[in-house]
Amino acid sequence: MASFIAISSSSSSSSPSFLSPGSASLSSPPRSITFLSQFKCWGARVLVLPVKCSSSGQNHDAESEPETTTTPSSSASSSSSISTYNWCAGIGGVGFLETAYLTYLKLSNTDAFCPVGGGSCGDALNSDYALVFGVPLPLIGMVAYGLVATLGLQLARKSFPFRIDESYSRWILLGSTTSMAAASAYFLYILSTKFPGTSCTYCLTSAVLSFSLFFITLKEFGFEDVQKAVGIQIIIASLVIATLSTSYSSSQPVSSLAEVNLPFFETEITAPSSPYTLSLAKHLHAIGAKMYGAFWCSHCLEQKQAFGEEAAKQLDYVECFPNGYRKGTKIAKACADAKIEGFPTWVINGQVLSGEQELEDLAQASGFSEVGQPS
Repeated sequence: MASFIAISSSSSSSSPSFLSPGSASLSSPPRSITFLSQFKCWGARVLVLPVKCSSSGQNHDAESEPETTTTPSSSASSSSSISTYNWCAGIGGVGFLETAYLTYLKLSNTDAFCPVGGGSCGDALNSDYALVFGVPLPLIGMVAYGLVATLGLQLARKSFPFRIDESYSRWILLGSTTSMAAASAYFLYILSTKFPGTSCTYCLTSAVLSFSLFFITLKEFGFEDVQKAVGIQIIIASLVIATLSTSYSSSQPVSSLAEVNLPFFETEITAPSSPYTLSLAKHLHAIGAKMYGAFWCSHCLEQKQAFGEEAAKQLDYVECFPNGYRKGTKIAKACADAKIEGFPTWVINGQVLSGEQELEDLAQASGFSEVGQPS
């Protein structure tokens, strides 16, 4: 039940009197009074106050219970933070799986499946730029994505091992995503300048994941905190780029041949074949002998010229660079499986003959007699 207390004061009275409906006076003032309106009445000032009437027990209970107020802004901020950290954990997990797959391919020397661009993505993944001081780049990325995913989960669950508090974990997360974004920007520059026209799906996917983590983390920190940390972020990015540049500059060969870009072309055999070379070529084909070579190899061309045009067509020749040659191009799988290290290389009955061979040596290794019959 609510009532009003009127406080009147005049020049003749120094102390206010408290009145309520149904009573002439109130001996003691209320504990809390809220002034709502004030107006003058015949030279006296009258204040009308709302007072909530309740029993003494009810007042005691109300005062003894602490007030708990949850503002919508704080609840929304907490929900936003949890959502942000879950995003970091999810994106970091996707990046971890991608780099784990690429690490396996790198360590097992296996070609990557390229959904876009055919086999061109292997040019970048198997190049010298896929190593940082001898460490496979996907392995470094796997560690970085794993760290971000772990921090995201810990921050979302408010669970911090090793006595690391939330603030410290957030700064580690910002530093990690900053370094990953800087590295991705540098790799995109390498991809566009050193591998023009190459489509590397895995490289672009990793860049998108890294930049997403970076901007999500920035949004979580807010503009004021980012302003305080911008100097540290610039230092981190500079250190990452300087480290990568140092690694690649120290691993690059001095020879200008490192920048050679040769499109594939067919070599032309102009020499005529003799009955002997034609018979030898047919015999080598019959026993499964193989000649491994490269289109740009002059000794391979001379070896074919020794057989002549018709006989050379009978040989089981394996081209180790069917898509051309440029820096970072991986040798064909058939040549890699045969562990070819130079050109030309012959494999006859399990025997490996390196370099250009005399026809007599090939005949002897294959068991071919001069009359055209196996010896």
